[in-house]
Amino acid sequence: MAATTVRNRRSGPGTSRVVRAAAAAACAALVLTACGSTKDTGGGAGGGGEGKVGVILPLLTSPFWQSYNDYVPKMAKSEDVDTLKTVNSNSDPSQQITDINNQLNQGVKGLVVAPLDSAAISAGLDQAERKGVPVVAVDVAPEKGKVAMVVRANNVAYGQKACEYLGRTVKSGKVVQIMGDLASVNGRERSKAFRDCVQDTYPKLKVLEIPAKWESDTAASKLDTLLNSNPDIKGIYMQAGGVYLAPTLQTLKAKGKLKKAGEAGHIAVVSNDGIPQEFDAIRKGQIDATVSQPADAYAKYGMYYIKAAMNGKKFTPGPTDHGSKIVKLPSGILEDQLPAPLVTKDNVDDAKLWGNAVK
Repeated sequence: MAATTVRNRRSGPGTSRVVRAAAAAACAALVLTACGSTKDTGGGAGGGGEGKVGVILPLLTSPFWQSYNDYVPKMAKSEDVDTLKTVNSNSDPSQQITDINNQLNQGVKGLVVAPLDSAAISAGLDQAERKGVPVVAVDVAPEKGKVAMVVRANNVAYGQKACEYLGRTVKSGKVVQIMGDLASVNGRERSKAFRDCVQDTYPKLKVLEIPAKWESDTAASKLDTLLNSNPDIKGIYMQAGGVYLAPTLQTLKAKGKLKKAGEAGHIAVVSNDGIPQEFDAIRKGQIDATVSQPADAYAKYGMYYIKAAMNGKKFTPGPTDHGSKIVKLPSGILEDQLPAPLVTKDNVDDAKLWGNAVK
């Protein structure tokens, strides 16, 4: 992805009060139905979970979300779910609320949404609940509102795995954390986990931080500035390879610091996402590792849980039959925390990794 990509917000909740107000206003303008929750969330037009399902994407400027979008129809077919064509909210939380209401007005019986803003999304969730339409959230947990399940990897583990890899590889010196949007639960969890792990386990590392808000141009410009003042940086943790990989590599190359792994002066780089571009960069020795965020499993279990919700099925915390664990969040919402493996040169060619299955 080019470093000129603007406002590539992957999944950040809490953009601003203005956005939240706009989202609420958008919802209010469209709400003409009676208030009150509908207890029966099962069954579509034909019963037994039948009925159309709307799928709303946060954006399509990241290779990760492009891959997720490609997986949606495949997984919908495998799970026997009838979906409408996906809708792209184009990084606009208020547009996402409008998209939800448009889907509801088309008569969908279920919604699978990847929230851009976990606070503002509550306006759309409230409208879906009024109409008795179950919702599954993917990648981001709402702060409030009713969802049948959140399908999401353990983002704390992302930061911990990145810390542990750099801690073992770099051992001491300066490392950079290119963060996501700190108003996003994903950005907050990854950042805090990385920071805490370094403090507790690898105190010889000094963490320098770049709050980049899921924006590639911001990451590039701030990394350039940081390298000017800290030419002795030894490691980089990128919280979103789909947004930060290209600008990071371009910036390192422009500074004469893009050395292959094993060469003198190589800056160890760990990423998050598991996109094919990261795998290629690992093979070339440009970066060292990434944590594979499961785009395929997000699509698969998004479809699985929305079908279950449309049939009125309930879930409880505990281990699943697909290698994950359902946990109850402080909000009371259930989240299926899917596994996200660390990928290095040792396993980058593993055919089981979704990044190797993308054509």
